[in-house]
Amino acid sequence: MNIRHRHRHGIHSLRGGLTLANVALLALGIIVATGVSLMGMRHYLLDQVDAQLTKTRDSLGSSGLTMRDINSLSALAFVRDRLVSPTDERPKPDSIFVGVDTRGKAVTVAGFAPTGTQLALADAVDDPRALAHDSEPHDVTVHDAAYRVTATRLADGMYVLFATSTDGLHKGIAKALRLDLAVGTLLISLLACVTLFSVRRRMRPLEDMVETSSAIAEGDLTRRVPSSHHPTQEVEQLRLALNSMLHQVESAYRTRERSAAQLRRFVGDASHELRTPLSAIRGYLQLYDKGMLRDPAERKRAWDRMNGEVDRMGRLVDELLTLARLDQQPELRFRNVDLSRLVRDAAEDLRAQQPGRPVSVGADGTLLVHADESGLRQVLGNLVGNVRTHTPAEVPVTFGLERVDGVVRLSVADEGPGLAEEDAARIFDRFFRAGGGAGSGLGMAIVQGVVAAHGGEVAVVTAPGAGLAVTVTLPAATHAVS
Repeated sequence: MNIRHRHRHGIHSLRGGLTLANVALLALGIIVATGVSLMGMRHYLLDQVDAQLTKTRDSLGSSGLTMRDINSLSALAFVRDRLVSPTDERPKPDSIFVGVDTRGKAVTVAGFAPTGTQLALADAVDDPRALAHDSEPHDVTVHDAAYRVTATRLADGMYVLFATSTDGLHKGIAKALRLDLAVGTLLISLLACVTLFSVRRRMRPLEDMVETSSAIAEGDLTRRVPSSHHPTQEVEQLRLALNSMLHQVESAYRTRERSAAQLRRFVGDASHELRTPLSAIRGYLQLYDKGMLRDPAERKRAWDRMNGEVDRMGRLVDELLTLARLDQQPELRFRNVDLSRLVRDAAEDLRAQQPGRPVSVGADGTLLVHADESGLRQVLGNLVGNVRTHTPAEVPVTFGLERVDGVVRLSVADEGPGLAEEDAARIFDRFFRAGGGAGSGLGMAIVQGVVAAHGGEVAVVTAPGAGLAVTVTLPAATHAVS
């Protein structure tokens, strides 16, 4: 992934999608609200116009007047002043009054001939009788202008048409629509900007995650997702989970690298250790094959050497198999074992093998551990063998055993030459031999593996000239021997 492209966002990005969704929802809301409000305003204004027309129609219809009465009564001058348009000075008057006969033809009212607008209104109404019987006014168009019209029947059978212009109403609605659209557009633009800014700030942790993942993919395993200043709960939880996962991935990667390095070193050391006895055996076999071992004493010495190398190779293979089984976490036969008895047995074995070595045991009484007896015997055997191999025969050895805070501590300490600090740090490494000494270099690795399989720990205390003390800590048994 190229980090340089992380700031390029389109409509297919989460930011673009959220912005479009918010804008679409607001636009839909504005459209619906505008439509409902304009329809409500139109109905309200039309109701006002219709109410005025209906009131005028009902008043004139209930008066019992005839067209002749209207023409002759000067008392009806207010009708002429308010309803009749004597001239066409206004091409689109707000109100039109016209009298028509039963056929719908405009007639003279109060001595004034019908104007063009009145004639146009009379022509726009097809059936004044039906209009007079309808309780609701109708929409008509007069000279390209919209009107609401109604009619009333006079006492002599003539009809009077009343019309009020709705042009102002429609112009007001159009102006309100333009205003709503302008305000809506402004709100949508403002919402889009606010959404982009807010989403960008909220999405910053996700962009940091992308950048961190890209850096890790390129090899930087130490990168972590930084915390934002104002994190949301979900994003912060995701950040913490991702950082935890990255820590586990880094730890696993480092562990794999160490394991791979240890495996390469182990294979190299094992190959070297096996090559030495094989080379010796091959050399003696070649001497025998060429007839160079004629003296019986030389043949016996060669035979003993080959047997010794075979034994050495066999012990090495056995120890490698032991370590392999420990790596596979075998099922041990746990039971309550008296560790003090095993310690005394190990001390007696050492006295028998090296009678001149001072051996002291501080393991009186019974100390039980829940463990595999054969594994503990192997631990003690390797510790005793380590002392026997790497210290002079006259060096004193002390076995100690005690129970402290629910654990049992076994210590094997000698007063030998000890180890340097760098050698002590590698004492549990496989095939490590301090100073190139004797042995396979697997004894302490086996000790650590067996103790770890029991849930215990091994530690060493040493210094040059101060001897070596190995302490094994094991969980104590919680119930008596059955």
